[in-house]
Amino acid sequence: MRKLKTSRQPEILDAALAIADERGLDALSMRAVADRIGVTPMALYGYFRNKDELLDGLVGRLLTEVAPAGPGGSWQERLTSVAWATRRVAREHPSVFPLLLFRSSATPDGVRVVDAIYQALLEAGVPEAEVPRMERLVSTFVLGFAVSEANGRFSSASNASRTRRGGEDAPAHRRLAEHLVVDDWDAEFAADLADLMRIIRPV
Repeated sequence: MRKLKTSRQPEILDAALAIADERGLDALSMRAVADRIGVTPMALYGYFRNKDELLDGLVGRLLTEVAPAGPGGSWQERLTSVAWATRRVAREHPSVFPLLLFRSSATPDGVRVVDAIYQALLEAGVPEAEVPRMERLVSTFVLGFAVSEANGRFSSASNASRTRRGGEDAPAHRRLAEHLVVDDWDAEFAADLADLMRIIRPV
């Protein structure tokens, strides 16, 4: 077994992410990560005291992929960048992505992402008192869409399920039958984001 150098925290998180991607979060443990990178479990405790801290580290690891690259671009472009990156991360790491919903993002990476959203909303002209609420609205939509898609709620199977609901007790379903099938989820997501932008700053 080898010792970890001080720069090996990213290696630990990459190993944890790989295990969770391959076998799910239930398979993730300090011992599994240690075995993956060829060290003793005790070697990890200088970086993460327990599995909870490891999970918090994974939240930060995912958020580094979501954060906008820099302050450049319009507020719409930065919010759109965060939204599409979040959806991509959910597709790439469906087993791990729900951590963003269920665990606090009060890590440095989480704070950076939220602060970037706050800044974009301020630039959009949202009154300061309304910015936190609007951030929750934006984040809830983006996270909810992404996790729904990653878990199969938005799929060809879900299209088929919606079209079968038009029984006697579902008159609105029958009326909307031709509109219930979604052919392009990218276009749906883009349209939803456009609606959000109009809510943030009505034309």
